[in-house]
Amino acid sequence: VDAFQAWSGPCKTVVPLFQKIRNEVGSDLLHFAVAEVDSIDALEKYRGKCEPVFLFYAGGELVAVVRGVNVPLLQKTILEQM
Repeated sequence: VDAFQAWSGPCKTVVPLFQKIRNEVGSDLLHFAVAEVDSIDALEKYRGKCEPVFLFYAGGELVAVVRGVNVPLLQKTILEQM
């Protein structure tokens, strides 16, 4: 989940990475979403930050967090969590 604030918008710079990985591993195993933290109470702790935050969930539980646009770390985290 790309957690963002309305004033900054979702992080579009990593969309190609997400698409590439999803094409490589298949759409049944991996899902991407965006969430505006200003409108979701459960994501309140991510408000007021000016860096992108990527949340990784498995089985409904938060399993990893990557702060900032670090493409190698995002790719590594995605593949490790799979």
